[in-house]
Amino acid sequence: MTLKIRFAFCFLLLCQIISAQNDSVMKLKEVIVSDINLNKYSSSQSVLKLGDSIINKNKALLTDLLNFNSTLYFKEYGRGMLSTVSFRGTTSSQTAVIWNGININSQMNGSTDFNTISGSDYNSVSAKAGGGSVIYGSGAIGGTVHLNNDLDFYNRFENNLKLDYGSFNTIGVNYKTNISNKKWSAQIGFSNNSSTNDYKYVNKYTWKGEQRWNRNGEYNIFTMSANLGYKLNAKNTLKLYSQTSNTDRNTSLITETETPSKYINGFNRNLLEYDGNFGKLNANFKTAYIFENYQYYADNSTNNYTYGKTESLITKAGLGYTLFKSTQINGILDYNKTTGTGSGFGTNTREISSASLLVKQDISANWKNEFGVRKEFTDNYKSPVLFSLGSSYQFGQLYNLKLNISRNFRIPTFNDLYWEVGGNRDLKPESSYQAEIGNVFTFNNITLTQTFYYIKIKDLLQWVPGKNSIWTPQNTDNVNSYGAETLLSWKKQFGKNIFAVNATYAHTISENIDTKKQLFFVPFDKATASASYSRNKFSAYYQFLYNGFVYTRADNDPHEIINDYMISNIGADYDLKFLNSFKLGFQVLNLFNEAYESLENRPMPGRNFNMYLILKF
Repeated sequence: MTLKIRFAFCFLLLCQIISAQNDSVMKLKEVIVSDINLNKYSSSQSVLKLGDSIINKNKALLTDLLNFNSTLYFKEYGRGMLSTVSFRGTTSSQTAVIWNGININSQMNGSTDFNTISGSDYNSVSAKAGGGSVIYGSGAIGGTVHLNNDLDFYNRFENNLKLDYGSFNTIGVNYKTNISNKKWSAQIGFSNNSSTNDYKYVNKYTWKGEQRWNRNGEYNIFTMSANLGYKLNAKNTLKLYSQTSNTDRNTSLITETETPSKYINGFNRNLLEYDGNFGKLNANFKTAYIFENYQYYADNSTNNYTYGKTESLITKAGLGYTLFKSTQINGILDYNKTTGTGSGFGTNTREISSASLLVKQDISANWKNEFGVRKEFTDNYKSPVLFSLGSSYQFGQLYNLKLNISRNFRIPTFNDLYWEVGGNRDLKPESSYQAEIGNVFTFNNITLTQTFYYIKIKDLLQWVPGKNSIWTPQNTDNVNSYGAETLLSWKKQFGKNIFAVNATYAHTISENIDTKKQLFFVPFDKATASASYSRNKFSAYYQFLYNGFVYTRADNDPHEIINDYMISNIGADYDLKFLNSFKLGFQVLNLFNEAYESLENRPMPGRNFNMYLILKF
């Protein structure tokens, strides 16, 4: 689909929604959240929510937003290149990404590339720590990242436009419109992020003494979204979420003599949802179609490429019932059929059915309990019975105690099962047991959350050399991961002056049980901090990120490590109050020109700049 066709579709749909709007008045601002289970079944776990104000202060791609504002650790193959995550010392495929309540991790490799997602395309981005497989299925072992588009049902017509321009010819455009009344709600938007990405490597030179720089690093990421809601009546609501994206990205060269290559991938996601509320009984039905594909050009001067694509049909039926005003029971049946075709794994189909039972009990205003159990059925692997049990008790206004235990899993991917040659159809799912205790202290304007956790992972999948030097996946390792996470927030207003501070810290031990070695690319320590000040039309802020060193080999060779690094950003903006808002801002990124990398031989940029304009009307 060309860019012109996408714009035409966007504005055609926009016009249709405008014609449906009427003049009825809605006194209360009603908002319907896109992922009900995130709020309903998270009382016993830690959830960090990042809203518009934080999203706007960070660069567009999701990696930067979460890297500077959460305990998640990211491994990047260069700026704008492939970006994978580690949550609580787990692997990249053990963190599930949830789009409006649907698990969207790749069916081919089991993970998500966070540099293909723009945080500005969503109302909020949340990071939920701990197991979530009972609700969200495969991959939710270390935690889940939630991308939400909530729908408003009150009289509203609002447009938001953000324009960015920065170093290395980096250009960002993000537009969203929200149109709603008491019957209809619509969000239409698109984003485009591109860069020539030709930054100089800090303190790196060729043997001739010539400055080294990032070659073949161009990228362009385009995404378009349309989200609609219609209230049939007070008891019945229909919602439609649709998103399509295309990423055209070269791959940065490690050496100047490498052959330039490129990687093109995209997705199309569509979700139709029905909600019915009939007093004590409620119903929820979802059907989703998700398409993902990629093309890899080993030499981007030719038209020769390898490829892969999958198509998934997901249906879910949930019925809930309220008992004794304090207990809610929810039963869910779902069915998932995925067909994949690729150069490496041929054509294969996988069908998965599952049944879940969720229970929430509010014993009192201060004491809440949660319980869930899930079982999957498929011919491709043997699935364990999953469960989650949690409790939260509020001891007055000062202290909240949270307890949670769960069993979670990750299923083998299409690459694991069917890769030619080397795929292994006898693989078992990775499974884990997890326990955590959370302490939340609230005093005046300060909130401090301290969580201690332990995860025992069995049957970790790894590709190892086999017969005739052919690599094949095996259930080889068992892992213990344990540590502590701290979240701190403070906000205070003195007259017209508003101060805010947020910080996170994670200490992580993730070790192979047999060798007692730390898993490679898992830092022992990570910390973030931000401080902001605002008065009337002016605001300024500072961001800090510390990543501890990581091993790059399974034997923890001290000579094969990525050094620790500290990055600082500063920014300021001023609202000219033209129309609803006309905000001009400027940022200095990597303020102290730190030379750093999160992956071997993949240097990140030194000091660089970005300016932006945010217009609301």
